[in-house]
Amino acid sequence: MIRTYKFRIYPSKSIQRTIEEHLNICRYLYNYLLEQKTKNPKLNKMDTQKLITEHKRENPELKKVHSKVLQMVNNKLWGNLKALGELKKNGFKVGKLRFKSSKNHYKTLEYNQSGFKIDYNTKKLKLSKIGEIPIVLHRNIKGEVKGVIIKKEPTGKWFAFFQVEEEPKPLPKTNKVVGIDLGIDGYTIDSDGNKFENPKFIDKTLDKIKRVQKNLSRKVKGSNNYKKTKLKLIKVYDKLNNQKNDFLHKLSRYYINNYDKIILEDLNIKSMVENGKCKTLNRHILDGSWRKFINLLLYKAEGAGREVILVNPHYTSKKCSNCGHVVKDLKLSDRIFFCPVCGWKIDRDYNASLNILKSGLGESVVPAERKPLLQTISYKEVVLGQVFSMNQEALPEGRGLRKPKGFRLTPSVRAE
Repeated sequence: MIRTYKFRIYPSKSIQRTIEEHLNICRYLYNYLLEQKTKNPKLNKMDTQKLITEHKRENPELKKVHSKVLQMVNNKLWGNLKALGELKKNGFKVGKLRFKSSKNHYKTLEYNQSGFKIDYNTKKLKLSKIGEIPIVLHRNIKGEVKGVIIKKEPTGKWFAFFQVEEEPKPLPKTNKVVGIDLGIDGYTIDSDGNKFENPKFIDKTLDKIKRVQKNLSRKVKGSNNYKKTKLKLIKVYDKLNNQKNDFLHKLSRYYINNYDKIILEDLNIKSMVENGKCKTLNRHILDGSWRKFINLLLYKAEGAGREVILVNPHYTSKKCSNCGHVVKDLKLSDRIFFCPVCGWKIDRDYNASLNILKSGLGESVVPAERKPLLQTISYKEVVLGQVFSMNQEALPEGRGLRKPKGFRLTPSVRAE
């Protein structure tokens, strides 16, 4: 399997200028190949590859860039053409592929198989025709490095992405299965009775975003003050994304480490937001990045020998997990589920997680155990207690979390 490692690099000003020059040359080559393809639609990938060699004789500037990097420009062009064709097949209205009109529109240098080397002693990344760049190797690279991508983020930070071929290493079996309901107040509520509090980073950052945006609107577009203020806004969003990604990685790692099968709803996020009338709710749905959480589980499960199952989300909240009766008049504001048939009274989200579990296992009606719910775990307590350490061992049999020093579990609604 292919895994990507991301490391921060610190190129000097002279090397930054060299990288930016290479990016501009790659942008020129991309536009040149696209122009030739537009003029002659019969050209295939091998034809455009030959054009690079021929064009080097006419334009010696191309020789400044490593040959593998130039080949990857051709790969990128054909990848974009293929993606555009797939969209057309799926019924989307799309136009023609656009030319890269400015430096910022071509953002990556890709080295494939050769042209790069990592010096672990000096902690430097050597790039052909660019030079040595200090790199922060905060973790070991496992497997064979197949390629490196150099990219500058909008914040001004530089990163190297290593594409590594790894052998999957399955984790020990836990013989445990879990159903997960994704929500707003609790980010995940699982069938083991754990409710992980949603950090809602957007709520803590929204005032600052508004303040910086208001300040930006008062600046003259294109001025130095405008650029400085825009950079501040970019950094605010960058911090927000980093906080969110950190939480999602730790939470997904917890479930991968501790369960053989993980069952979730196959949610249509776009439809939920388009049909939602409450702006605050829509903002929290988008901020939750549920699809990204599911994707993290899927790719981590592949290497860990786990299974992630996505089930139909219909009636998971309105169906009684005890007898199977569907309460159709249940509102979103009703946080406690009460079944008028069997008298089952339980937290709405916990009830949904039990239904998700049964749906994923192909069971129709399995009486839910009458055990206490919920154990609410706050984001702050999780971070301080280091519950989601990447090296965490699988939890022992039984429900709930290992209790670290200073860790508090707050009981909430109980099943009756």
